[in-house]
Amino acid sequence: MVEYREERVELNPDDPEAELRLRALSSPLRLRVLRLCAFESRTNKELAELLGMNPGTMLHHVRTLVQTGYLVAEPERAGAQGAREVPYRATGLSWRTAMPGGSTVLVETFLQQIDGLDDEELDTTWLGLKLDAEHKAELQQRLYDLAQEFKERGPDPDGETYSLFIAFHPDRNPPTGGGAARDA
Repeated sequence: MVEYREERVELNPDDPEAELRLRALSSPLRLRVLRLCAFESRTNKELAELLGMNPGTMLHHVRTLVQTGYLVAEPERAGAQGAREVPYRATGLSWRTAMPGGSTVLVETFLQQIDGLDDEELDTTWLGLKLDAEHKAELQQRLYDLAQEFKERGPDPDGETYSLFIAFHPDRNPPTGGGAARDA
């Protein structure tokens, strides 16, 4: 079992508040909104443009994320031609929120984010391993610790934004024999 340093937010599906949070995180679009607002505040209009959405539809998703604590509104500012704008920033709560059954949504979000990228822009690794329970737990903990270390550093002021997606899963049709790692 992975021992998370930060307190994990466990969502009980029977709790009405938890149900709202689970629904908020069940949308690849809302997860993409959180990613876009992780390092830079963005308005509803900016989010709609970046994601090719209708601003009215986007507002529904933004409000859902605000109501569940995943986004926070920052002070209003004047936009183009003096229009009032409300920028939003991700709170980081989604990083600590357990998502029972959320793997499929994360994969769909990942696929949406890489859609249209050139092969040169992607650096992927797929590795098959045969591990006992102790080594599996060690690998999971080390991957989590590494991701947590970089998260805690905060963003580099002059850095580019990247997304990291790690999927750790059992093989459906594992090979027989041999205990060595293999590249798939």
